[in-house]
Amino acid sequence: MAATIEMPATRRPIVVAPMAGGPSTPDLVVAAGEAGALGMLAAGYKRPADLIAEIADVRERFTGPFGVNLFVPADASCAPERVDSDSAATGVADAEGRDRADRVAVEAFRDLLVQAAPDVHVPTPDWHDRDHYEDKLDIVEAARVAVVSFTFGCPQPHVVERLHEAGICVLVTVTTEEEAHTAVAAGADALVVQGYEAGGHRGTHRVTDAPNQLDHLALLPMMTDVGVPLIAAGGITTAGDTRRALGAGAVAVQAGTTFLLADEAGTTAATRMGLTDPRLGSCVTRAFSGRPARGLRNGFVDRFDALAPAVYPAVDQLTKPLRARAAQRGDIDGVSIWAGAGWRAAREAPAADIVDSLTP
Repeated sequence: MAATIEMPATRRPIVVAPMAGGPSTPDLVVAAGEAGALGMLAAGYKRPADLIAEIADVRERFTGPFGVNLFVPADASCAPERVDSDSAATGVADAEGRDRADRVAVEAFRDLLVQAAPDVHVPTPDWHDRDHYEDKLDIVEAARVAVVSFTFGCPQPHVVERLHEAGICVLVTVTTEEEAHTAVAAGADALVVQGYEAGGHRGTHRVTDAPNQLDHLALLPMMTDVGVPLIAAGGITTAGDTRRALGAGAVAVQAGTTFLLADEAGTTAATRMGLTDPRLGSCVTRAFSGRPARGLRNGFVDRFDALAPAVYPAVDQLTKPLRARAAQRGDIDGVSIWAGAGWRAAREAPAADIVDSLTP
């Protein structure tokens, strides 16, 4: 295996989190880098051609290091499945049974969405959707970006080795000790330790896992023996938060929510409105995607939180047209407003000013 790749040196111990769905624009990545932080492009949900264009855009304007985040499909993750039987044959049968149950649950949820929005085309789920994972691996390898981080699972060791051979530092998002040890065994150079305060999708390696309720200050001491640098994530909104995380053993912090209203962020108008609406409070829900994610509780969450099955990305595909229509209408009760527990600290300002406010 290729030697471990160190995190690129930056002036500030701050990573601007990759936020899929629009907020993490090339403008935000460039602004973060120029301010001394590490900016991250979010490859999730993007077409490969768009990712290529965004990498080129950043490189044209910024010569320093930046990273790209990829979603790991369940079938490409080295995270172990939980099987109750020691029998391989029984394990296969159990997996087939889960697949059938998932398809039935998703179809039932689709029927509910059709009834709720009869004027919207709710698609049939694509059970082979892998978010162009292999294509995106080819792209980041060829581009030799400084950092590639992974969410929703742990990349296979051969994938990590391949990126190492291209000189790329590999980060894996983890939420438990088990996930941390799995990631280190696969060759991860550093871990993003995501606490329960984090906005957006929790990085649990198994979609069916119920996320724990530990913040990053509780998780960091549990992982200091894994032997790689730790980056604290979740609820980082002030210089004091950064200072406490570094004091607990992190080498850097990853902040996302506090940048949602940054001038350079591509946050949608509906989400910007939601972040300033005093009616809304924080919650963790599977309603929009089938994966647990922290955002603001709105009408869609109230209606579908208890009904959405733990099946990703199928549920995400089903709800996407409804969310798109709501966004077009400026309806904050129909969009996913991903934000961490500290969302009220988000403010409209240049990204550089926000980086300054996080620097101890």
